[in-house]
This record gives sequence, C-alpha cells and structure tokens, in this order.
Amino acid sequence: MQTPTPTFQGKVRDVYDLGDRLLFVASDRISAYDVILPQEIPNKGRVLTALSLHWFERTGHIVENHFLSSDAADIDGALDELGLCSPDAVRPRDWYHGRSIIVRRAAVVPIECVVRGYLAGSAWSEYREQGTVCGQLLPSGLEESSRLAEPIFTPSTKATSGHDENISISHMEEVVGVQLATKLRDLSVAVYDFARNEATAKGIIIADTKFEFGHVGGKVILVDEVLTPDSSRFWPADTYETGRSQPSFDKQFVRDWLDSVGWDHSPPPPELPADIVAKTSEKYLQAYELITGTPLEI
Repeated sequence: MQTPTPTFQGKVRDVYDLGDRLLFVASDRISAYDVILPQEIPNKGRVLTALSLHWFERTGHIVENHFLSSDAADIDGALDELGLCSPDAVRPRDWYHGRSIIVRRAAVVPIECVVRGYLAGSAWSEYREQGTVCGQLLPSGLEESSRLAEPIFTPSTKATSGHDENISISHMEEVVGVQLATKLRDLSVAVYDFARNEATAKGIIIADTKFEFGHVGGKVILVDEVLTPDSSRFWPADTYETGRSQPSFDKQFVRDWLDSVGWDHSPPPPELPADIVAKTSEKYLQAYELITGTPLEI
C-alpha cells in the first residue's frame, strides 16, 4: 500500500482532506523565487506551525481563524484515518507531530492580502523608480527600510503556480466585491499592526507580511499560515537602520545567497551549502524564540 498523496501540495504545505476538516502538514521544504530548493531546512515546518499557532491565539480577538486542533491524539486519529502511517509509509508518525494541525475547511478568497509597514524588497525598488508602491503614491524622500507613516495594503493575485502578481485595490474590488475587499483590507491591517507592535517589543520588526482569508458559514476567517518567516519579512530590531537593507530572520537570507552565486531564478536551483542550511534553520528557530519568549521544543 502506498502512502496517500495530499489533496493539495504547495511549496511547503501538504493538505489532506478530512471531509469538513483538513489536515495541514508543514514540511521542511523551502522555496525561493517560486522554485523549491533541493535541500530541506531542519525544523522549518515545526517553526511555521508553532508560530502560526502563537499568532492564531494572539489575534483571535481581531478575526476568527481556521485552527481546530494540534493535539497529538487528534493528529494521530487523522493520520490513521488517512492511512498516512501504514507500515510502509515514507514518514514515521513522530515526524507529523509538531508540524501538523487540523483546520476548518474554508472557501478561500483568491487574493493574497499583503500589508507593508516598511519600504523593502520590490516595494523599495518600485518606490525608488516611481515614488509609488503597487501604484500607491508615497511621500518623497523615503529611504530603503524606512518605516511608513501608516501600513499600506497591497493585494496580489493568489497564483496556483508561478508568481503572484500585484493588483490595485480597484482590481481587487472587481474580483471579490467592494464590501469584501474593504473588510479584508481592514482585517489585514489590524492584524499586522497588532502583531508588529508585539513583535517589536520582543526584538523583531515585522516589515511586511501576507495573509489569506476564507469563508466558513458566512464568516470571514483567517486561514493558512500567519506571521511566519515564510510569509513575512522579519528584521532584528536592535540593528535596524534606514538607508540600507536589513539582516533578516526569514528566507531572505537564502535569497541573498542564491543571488550571490548568480542564479537566474530558473530551475534547476543550485544546491544549498551545509552552512547555509544550518544558518537558515538557526534563524527560523531564533525568530520563534524571540517572538514567543521560549525556545521551540524539538
């Protein structure tokens, strides 16, 4: 008997169908420039899951989310129901613990809800050339990594493959309707603002992030991962300085190495050296410990 295949497999997550529920499993895969890299990052999936759970709990007063359970007995029940831990399964049962959650099935809104609080990455590149970010005019005289006066909402398409594409808010309104677009913008900014304030006090600046939302029983809820090093740009607060790029706790570290070796972002990607793999794992674990105040049990 072969191990069941996921109902959906993303760059990092494997999703399995449990009827009105889903089993989300965060692997240790890492992608850069929409290409999955050949090496896995030890404990990455555990960090993504544990940090998402932290933020689901901390932001539940702002918006409901899809989380139901991460209890070991519930996870084991789901694994048995799916046949994921049969005698010839590729992964042992313990591998799933700490990286798996059971969530409500939701009708996902086909929009990536991006919130930017600082001028970095592609936003900085656009601003430097045009004075705008995703078409939104910003004040002149800002530097790279400047904190914006107010967080800005910059939606994008949710691509099933390839690159997400930035879209205007008016385009988003055409896709999902004005009322839902406004609600998603307000919720995204509120969650980001709350988390940014908490994280900065713990020593991490959340420069930008992206959220996904869905509908369950007529309600808009937060789904997928939340405020992790994969979905956000994390900077150390103690070394923050405008006018330059910032060191990071997220996979920008991997992107920087890939750029340094001249990779053109087309498959196949280069092999990551062992020290880059180890350092990336360390950065993910450090981000978790700083934000939560405790080291991740692994």
